Amino acid sequence: MLRNVTAALLGLALSAGVATAQETTIKFTLGWKTQGSDAAFFYAKDNGFFKEEGLNVVIDQGEGSGATVTRVMSGAYDAGFGDVNAIIQNASTKPQDAPVMVYMMWNQPPFAIVAKKTSGINTIKDFEGHTLGGAQGTPTTRLLPVFTRKNGLDGEKIKISNMAPNLQEPMLIKGDIDAALVFNITSYFNLVLNRQDPDKDFKWFSFGDYGLDLYSNGVMVSKKLIASNPKAVAGLVRAINKGAIAVAKDQNAGMKAALNYDNLIDVAVEKRRLQYSFDKLIVSPEMKEIGIGDIKDDRMTRAIGIVVEGYQLARAPTPAEVFSREFLPPRAERELVYTAN
Repeated sequence: MLRNVTAALLGLALSAGVATAQETTIKFTLGWKTQGSDAAFFYAKDNGFFKEEGLNVVIDQGEGSGATVTRVMSGAYDAGFGDVNAIIQNASTKPQDAPVMVYMMWNQPPFAIVAKKTSGINTIKDFEGHTLGGAQGTPTTRLLPVFTRKNGLDGEKIKISNMAPNLQEPMLIKGDIDAALVFNITSYFNLVLNRQDPDKDFKWFSFGDYGLDLYSNGVMVSKKLIASNPKAVAGLVRAINKGAIAVAKDQNAGMKAALNYDNLIDVAVEKRRLQYSFDKLIVSPEMKEIGIGDIKDDRMTRAIGIVVEGYQLARAPTPAEVFSREFLPPRAERELVYTAN
């Protein structure tokens, strides 16, 4: 009898080992340190959505949404959450190596200029004669010349002070600069953490409202993974899509998953960031029309043109080089309804 029980247990262990061995491991990089806006990925992992797809998704913190592209291109990561505009840059110069976005999440761009309400800056024309603080190489700073041209501003009258990203909000608060070239979802909460009221005391100018109708962050995968295991890519997208839709309905469940991943986060602040991502970046008339995850090709073509101009790229990639909807679930499964709770 003991021999039979031992044999049965051994059989179970071997079958479990085979099941684990059949899972495809995907190394996934976030866009930055753990943030509430990443909750969909953590929720998908905690609730077994990846496992259901035969995937073992290993999630690591990131170094910037642009850096996600270089991390995937290097082969260190198979997939990640990052900026489609960085894909455009690399698809222009290294089309064979650039990753492909397969699930658009931030339908609206986070690129913005923030000014103190006491600065005297009330319209974009008021940027002339003032000093804007920018971190060199960031999309908001690089795209400022396009912003000024599109809006008929005199770029010669706008002074740019270069600084590290972590100095922008402190210098803005002190009055050392009049406005800052930022990512709204980052800067807003940097101000919160500096005990400021970003709504009451600051004015926000979003690039999307002034002719730079860009897409932004989403899920990208390597060309190698698409070629070698398209089934895994489709499973990854399905699982993340389910996570995003669930978290849109229940942010507390999303934050529980985020806390499971990183117990050092400030839950109150990160829940606000999660809700901000839905309010300002994810939910839009276009997203409601076509569903989360997809894009409009004509808008992407215009966005590519803006990035080509801003970064002075020699070649404009096609939308198909930058984004693939091949792995998206059907439209009916991508109906995201956001309810703040």
